[in-house]
Amino acid sequence: MRHGKKINHLGRQTAHRKSMLANMACSLIEHKRINTTVAKAKALKQFVEPIVTKSKVDTTHNRRIVMSKLRQKDAVAELFRDVAVKVGDRPGGYTRIIKLGNRLGDNADMAMIELVDYNEIYNLGKTKKKSTRRAGKKAATSEVVAPAAKKEAAPKKETKGSDEEE
Repeated sequence: MRHGKKINHLGRQTAHRKSMLANMACSLIEHKRINTTVAKAKALKQFVEPIVTKSKVDTTHNRRIVMSKLRQKDAVAELFRDVAVKVGDRPGGYTRIIKLGNRLGDNADMAMIELVDYNEIYNLGKTKKKSTRRAGKKAATSEVVAPAAKKEAAPKKETKGSDEEE
């Protein structure tokens, strides 16, 4: 059972794992997508998402927090300059994991992890959906009822007119 097991240690000691995730995060920010194993991609997603959320508010404190995690000045600068501007309106879910199959050498499950807003293939067909409140639905239902009432009123007028003609 996995009681209390919150993170995947990836078969590494703590310092090695943190360094590896920091390097992978910097590569992801620089190249916008990287190929890795599924386990590392899932661990990287948990590592990168809070960092991207921090980058949405450009303050000295947030820059120092992100710098302590990533450890590369160029990656931090690109994250706050380019990536944060592009994902500013997104409430979360900045990365996507796409499974690629198995690696030839050792049959490991491979995946591609990418920043969502930088993939033009997936973003072409999607348009922003207008968000509505639930209160707006009541007005729509009353409009549907009103034309039905008008249609019922129209035949009654015709029947009265037909009575007058006879």
